[in-house]
Amino acid sequence: MYASATPPLPPRWVIVGNGENRRVQMFTEAARSAGAATIRVVEWRDVLREGRHDFADDEVVRLDSPGENAQVDRLLRETYEPTRVEGSARWYTRFLDAVRSLHGGFRLDDTEDLAVLFDKRLCHARLSHAGVPVPSSPTSGGRAPVRGWADVRAHMRDAGMPRVFVKLAHGSSASGVLAIESTRDGRLRATTSVEITTEGHLHNSLRIRRYTSEREIASIVDRLAPDGLHLERWIPKVSQDGRSADLRVVVIGGRATHVVVRTSRAPLTNLHLGGARGDLAAFRAAAGDHWAKALSICERAAACFPTTLCVGVDLLPAVGWRRFVVGEVNAFGDLLPRLTGLPERPAAGLDTYTAQVIAATSRYHNARQTSSRELVGALRGVPL
Repeated sequence: MYASATPPLPPRWVIVGNGENRRVQMFTEAARSAGAATIRVVEWRDVLREGRHDFADDEVVRLDSPGENAQVDRLLRETYEPTRVEGSARWYTRFLDAVRSLHGGFRLDDTEDLAVLFDKRLCHARLSHAGVPVPSSPTSGGRAPVRGWADVRAHMRDAGMPRVFVKLAHGSSASGVLAIESTRDGRLRATTSVEITTEGHLHNSLRIRRYTSEREIASIVDRLAPDGLHLERWIPKVSQDGRSADLRVVVIGGRATHVVVRTSRAPLTNLHLGGARGDLAAFRAAAGDHWAKALSICERAAACFPTTLCVGVDLLPAVGWRRFVVGEVNAFGDLLPRLTGLPERPAAGLDTYTAQVIAATSRYHNARQTSSRELVGALRGVPL
């Protein structure tokens, strides 16, 4: 009754994003290559200005990052300086308001999942509650407020954490992150991409900086605290070729499909901050029997967001390969150009966007088929 002699038609796609952005363009190319009949783009700037947008039941709706657009950034953060660090709490509130104004369609994300994914305190608590290994944190779930540098110092002392990552609760791309370490004699060092301008403003920089003055470190933390801060124990990571190494693992439809090794001489391994792609084959060889465990942990992290099709998990392998912990789960963590899927996994040979198109199409048709079965079951025995 439900089988068809012809294959189902490709879904109609809607991408909510910034049309000029390469993310949107790369996904559009993947969808067209898969035979998409129609693809339309709804601009974030229009959603933010106009509010409600409605989608048809047979439209598959993908939300993409609102980043890398100065106009959209102004609407979200009320700043004319795209590199300014402050304003992430306002960004969070307005972004979620915009997402909640979208109605209908077959969604590849979950609104409440996004609310958790973009609050590191809530995300840490959800992962921890599910038994996913994460760095210890006094701010997990928002249970301990951070009002400024004095609170950071108190948490470091009380939790026995001489080395800690201080993160913006709603930050991304390492914006506002400080890796702080203290010595027994009380000296401090903070490694960060934050630049203090001559006017005292905080800007993100593509160059890693190190501050050793407690006055400067305190000034940065005190300026960022109103946006909300999250603290995590600094986990010493394994190295590759003398560089600190971790993993970005893309999980699509519950399966870990794409992996990139990120290496850096600094604690921050983000590729846009001077990090470099490492040797995946060498990493797997060094992990040995622990490799399967690493991917399993990433899939367990993604399972905490079951109605969101794709997430990017940042996995931190501890020195000695004794354990792995999840540092971040990213809603828009799939921008890995030219990277193809692991050869033994479902997306072998496919880029992250093509793999998502295939997985989303399958999820969409399965859902429609299930709905048809439920409708037929409900009508069975009803006189016509």
